[in-house]
Amino acid sequence: MGMSLTRSISLDVSRVSGVRGLFNYNLSCCVNALLQSFSATTELLDLLNRWQPSAESEGPHNVPLQLKRALHAMRDPQQLAPHRAFLDCLHHNYILRCIEHDADEVFHAILNLIQQQMSDLSLAAEIKNLYKITMEGQIHCLECAYVHCISTFFLSLPLHVSEDKNTLEDCIRSFFAVQKLEHSEKFFCDRCEEKKPTAQGFKIVSLPSILCIHLKRFRSGSGFARKLFCEVTFPESFNMADILKEEKSTQEMLVRSYNLFAVIVHSGFTFGHYTAYIRSMQDQMWYFTNDSQVYQASWKEVQQTYGGGLKCNTAYMLLYRTVSTETEQGTSS
Repeated sequence: MGMSLTRSISLDVSRVSGVRGLFNYNLSCCVNALLQSFSATTELLDLLNRWQPSAESEGPHNVPLQLKRALHAMRDPQQLAPHRAFLDCLHHNYILRCIEHDADEVFHAILNLIQQQMSDLSLAAEIKNLYKITMEGQIHCLECAYVHCISTFFLSLPLHVSEDKNTLEDCIRSFFAVQKLEHSEKFFCDRCEEKKPTAQGFKIVSLPSILCIHLKRFRSGSGFARKLFCEVTFPESFNMADILKEEKSTQEMLVRSYNLFAVIVHSGFTFGHYTAYIRSMQDQMWYFTNDSQVYQASWKEVQQTYGGGLKCNTAYMLLYRTVSTETEQGTSS
């Protein structure tokens, strides 16, 4: 009786919000939470819908194909196990069942498998660009002033968090702060032809439509891992230009406002459980998803994942969408 009532409530929520629960198969909570974020990223399904798979891509082990089918099945209330084939596909691709995974690692693995297995390379590149944060690493020799530049990119922004209180804005500023490398950390200068003290930092070249942020709450040392439960506050919306005000040369590019639409939550210590908060594109309300259970939530409840003290339900990944993209998505729906 209780399970039937829970399923009925979740189905009713799904009809209103477009957010539905996913059964936990063999410790699949990590993939379940990521699927909720992928489903909320309607731009991703729009790109997958443009793909016409080749004959060799039609098998059960093709990740982009099975992801596309899973996202469609999640929108069909008649599909009782919309993600089962996708979980089987991931298992074949070494994202194994019955193992606790790291959400950020699985997120990257899925995106990389899409690049490897999608027959349309142009569409695969568009999916990558949806999340791609392009940067330039700059290494300044402190003796000859030579600047060595390295182009790089991230699919999620990895932010170090301190063991005290943090704000997302301060974590971002810390990531882009210039660091001096001296003594044993000297870097080889091509002009001086020997190791010299340097100043190193990143400059943003371009920002994506979907900005994924990874709050690095786990520390490793002496062969052990531990989780940081420290507070990390994050806003429901922000403009990157307001955070990186000192980047005068790139201010025009940084003027990009983002709205939060998904939060992947880790509960527990080094081993634990994943859930997600999703802001529905249909009614703009927040929903909490815990595997097969879905409930309407509030921004105040989302803020409970900031951490601090012994709160074990902590935000681990944040997904923001550009305001212009969000407006277009709302209009098209």
